[in-house]
Amino acid sequence: MGIVQPLVDWYTNFMAAGDIRVQKWTFMAGPAPTLSICLSYVLFVKWIGPYIMRNRPPLNIRWLMILYNFAMVIISTYIFLELGILGWFGKYNWKCQPVDYTDNPDATAMAHLAWWYYLSKFLEFTDTIFFVLRKKFTHISTLHVIHHGIMPMSVWWGVKFTPGGHSTFFAFVNSLVHIVMYFYYGLAAIGPSMNRFLWWKKYMTAFQMVQFIAIFVHSFQLLFRECNYPRGFMWWIGFHAVLFWFLFADFYKNTYGKKMSKSSLNGSAKYINGDSKSNGYKSNGHCNGTVTNGVSKPNGVNGVVTNGSAKQNGFHKNTENGYANGTSSNGHYNGVVHRTTVNTECD
Repeated sequence: MGIVQPLVDWYTNFMAAGDIRVQKWTFMAGPAPTLSICLSYVLFVKWIGPYIMRNRPPLNIRWLMILYNFAMVIISTYIFLELGILGWFGKYNWKCQPVDYTDNPDATAMAHLAWWYYLSKFLEFTDTIFFVLRKKFTHISTLHVIHHGIMPMSVWWGVKFTPGGHSTFFAFVNSLVHIVMYFYYGLAAIGPSMNRFLWWKKYMTAFQMVQFIAIFVHSFQLLFRECNYPRGFMWWIGFHAVLFWFLFADFYKNTYGKKMSKSSLNGSAKYINGDSKSNGYKSNGHCNGTVTNGVSKPNGVNGVVTNGSAKQNGFHKNTENGYANGTSSNGHYNGVVHRTTVNTECD
């Protein structure tokens, strides 16, 4: 009891030190509700949801995905523009912007906007729920779950203690990225007719990485100048930006760095002294049959030889970077599989 009571007192005083304007707003009294929701999200998308769907067919929710993605474009656009108008389009100092805790209309509006941005992080859980409902379980990667699972909790601290000023740069840049990202996935959700417009996914991922560089540079600049802004939040935001940059960099390398094996030339398997040493195996896919001196050895499966390559004539197992059954590990939102992420030919 002698240890518990001081901890309770410390916690009570610590929570009371938050911005008095937000104390009675939904979920702002303490971190427990937000933490509970985040943990429930992880449990559902990693275990409960897949268990429920294990003996059920994947749901066809294309119309819902289209509606959701374009709704997120609208929400992200609104938050981005409001953050700009209230601060980052000219009113705020990009080098040092203290938090205005007064009842100034712009400061109060910024605090409300920070809270709405926080709530939008819960809405983004829908990205993963779509994966579960469509049984795209391979898409529920560590990066995806970490990114979504910790964001509401991370943003909660900012709304509780610094709902405005320097830290809102994170939301400003992130909302801009989400406009582009959800527009991409909205187009992808429409179907194959949009494939010709989706060539830029690689650049969208690069844009996300640039976002994190901008955020940690903006945050860590306070190490070199005096600013009436809590340094703890400088470290908090900067650390998250660095963490996400490394996670996205690893995703980028694994997704776009592994191209077709250089052993494949003009659609042919690599030949050494005229013989195929690959037993029909190609990076980004498996062809049934062994190619030797340009002759298809079907091993029980039909094959046609064209320029020394085994061409599929019947069953073909789509794979990407070793993942079977035509699934893709590249995308990490909304369960959308795109033209650029699935190898559909065996050549």
